[in-house]
Amino acid sequence: MSTPQFSRPGAIDLSALKRPATSSAASAGGAGAPAGTGAYAVVLNEQNFQAELEGSLEAPVVLVFYSPAQAPASAQLAADLELLSDEFAGRFLLGKVDIDTAPQIAQALQITQVPVVALVMQGQLAPLIQQTLPLDELREMLSQVLQAAAAQGLTGRVQPRGVTPPADSEDEEQADPRYLPAEDALAEGDIDRAVAEYQKLVDANPADTEAAGGLAMANVLQRTATADASAVRAAAAEQPDDVGSQTLAADLDLLGGHVEDAFGRLIELIRRTAGEERDAVRAHLLGLFAAVGNEDPRVLKGRQNLASALF
Repeated sequence: MSTPQFSRPGAIDLSALKRPATSSAASAGGAGAPAGTGAYAVVLNEQNFQAELEGSLEAPVVLVFYSPAQAPASAQLAADLELLSDEFAGRFLLGKVDIDTAPQIAQALQITQVPVVALVMQGQLAPLIQQTLPLDELREMLSQVLQAAAAQGLTGRVQPRGVTPPADSEDEEQADPRYLPAEDALAEGDIDRAVAEYQKLVDANPADTEAAGGLAMANVLQRTATADASAVRAAAAEQPDDVGSQTLAADLDLLGGHVEDAFGRLIELIRRTAGEERDAVRAHLLGLFAAVGNEDPRVLKGRQNLASALF
């Protein structure tokens, strides 16, 4: 079964970047290269850039471009992402690019201002955000990125770099075994089985918000599994009032990290529809709210806008 492509128009094939001449120590998986202070972060420079990004064939690489001198807030964003890279414990590698010390990388990727956060999966680069976000929103964004990566079978783990995480893990949150069958199914790219496993949990306990959120996201992945993103967006542009086209485009918006765009698309459609069509769009939107998480500030704002559209 095919899975949705987590990319955006204009993704760059990183194989086109020429690897600079380096010593064997520097080119062997980035060995000897400067590391970040986190266990799963690395400072990227012209020598280790290509070698480190080759790891995106096994696990996602998140790049953050920042400048402590030009934009102090961008440096804080890099620090927050480094904190989260440890929290996600190797599910992605954070590559930190200080554009002041590595201007060649910024020039090659046409980074003209910071901050910029981008995703590299299987050698393809796509932008994620170009602004600072609160830690909770960054965490949610990364969770969605990793769910999409897992749906494509990209489930490798990054080996720790830099400082080893503290051995004391008494307070470390333990994975709930109830969710493991569904999470394993996602990791294997079996979206249909993930939907079925989450549905079992919801049927057994309708108040289980985590299971409901997992089911909602798995449903998004299932609906978009065979979707051609370009065709879907073209159909949505040509048929602005077609419920099927707009809801599928909203799913792709969500998977692409454009959460507010997904919500806004459907809220505007609710304003233009009535009866059963409006009910269908509203139900779809509530599913997207659940996928993102009902405590997320964007969902709270979306609910306010939904109420305004309905009444």
